[in-house]
Amino acid sequence: MDCTKKYIVKNYFYYYLFRFSAALGEEIFYITFLPFTCWNINHCVSRRMIIVWSVVMYIGQVSKDILKWPRPHSPPVVKLEVKADAEYGMPSTHAMAATAISFTFFIVTVNQYKYPFELGLIAAFVFSTLVGLSRIYTGMHTVLDVIGGTLISAVLLALSYPAWDLIDHFLLTSPFCPVFSIAVPLLLCYNYPKLDYYSPTRGDTTTILGAGAGAIIGFWLTNQYAPLNSSSETFQLSFPPISSKRLMVMLARFLVGVFVLLITRQFIRRLALSMLYYWYKVSTSDEEARKRLEIEVPYKFITYSSVGFCATVIVPVLHGLLELI
Repeated sequence: MDCTKKYIVKNYFYYYLFRFSAALGEEIFYITFLPFTCWNINHCVSRRMIIVWSVVMYIGQVSKDILKWPRPHSPPVVKLEVKADAEYGMPSTHAMAATAISFTFFIVTVNQYKYPFELGLIAAFVFSTLVGLSRIYTGMHTVLDVIGGTLISAVLLALSYPAWDLIDHFLLTSPFCPVFSIAVPLLLCYNYPKLDYYSPTRGDTTTILGAGAGAIIGFWLTNQYAPLNSSSETFQLSFPPISSKRLMVMLARFLVGVFVLLITRQFIRRLALSMLYYWYKVSTSDEEARKRLEIEVPYKFITYSSVGFCATVIVPVLHGLLELI
């Protein structure tokens, strides 16, 4: 498939709108928005989005490699992305993640904060729709891929919603939570469906499950010292007034937090790769070695579980020390 075909942009509004919307399903969005909700809204909102996102994305990634439906052919479409072209198409995990995150955010916050129900519903719908349409615009998915991803995510939300409180309570209070949060994701990653060629889906899945595991362990540890709310029972609070001072504090929390997460990711990634290369006697210049199961899974899991833990434990402590609470 020719992913490097030249193209002419005839409508820059749609071009930038959908390129931006497509980025809302990438790592850069996850590593900023999900921690932002933890640092500036509340732990319950962030925690539930992370749990739902991890489960939905795992099911979506595995479904791709089981169904093995190809992405749209080029030509006739022009593909604006190269990285994801090695993956299969059905379902669209961008559409799944966008639906899961936006509607989980809406469901949790509408029970906890006073704001118009219709406004939250429209915002969730617009967000998920833009991300879904962006995958068609960029030539990475068919309409069926996007509809399939959206419906799968919606069904998973509907089926899991009654158990949210129970799951949340277990992950916050059970002494088995840390072991469970590490053992289950690693088991799933090491037993990921095998393909005849290398695909980034296994690595991406490990990244997601690792980040989720680290964050959950961080929430569990925090709860041992300062109990967190684990109920979705309606107790609507008013949003605090948005002042310039509050906005500056929120921005400072965000910038400090993201800086620490990026440093953590870079440092742990290099450390994990160096140790694994040494253990398996692989040259550090061998880029292809990173694709091997015994290296890819542990280095990505260690890296992103450290990022998740840092976001939920280290960064909030740092915020306290800097008086950004």
